[in-house]
Amino acid sequence: MTATGSAMNWRASGACLNADPDLFFPISSAGPAQQQIARAKVICAGCEVRPQCLEFALAHDQVYGIWGGTTSEDRRRAAAAAEQKRTVAA
Repeated sequence: MTATGSAMNWRASGACLNADPDLFFPISSAGPAQQQIARAKVICAGCEVRPQCLEFALAHDQVYGIWGGTTSEDRRRAAAAAEQKRTVAA
């Protein structure tokens, strides 16, 4: 399966399918939004297509929202850590 999907679209199997989409797009990362982020991550934690969702977000540079159980900050930190490992290994 690719990041954009296949004949069987991974999005149709997402645990978030029936959740409020706004839950996955908090307006900040502080205050009440922290509870919103935590609720979204709980839904993602039990999702069978979490890896595909995260792959999609990374492949398409999604800078907003909770994707694959990660915030934009989580994804930036992971990308920076991966880049640092590549630099050290080179």
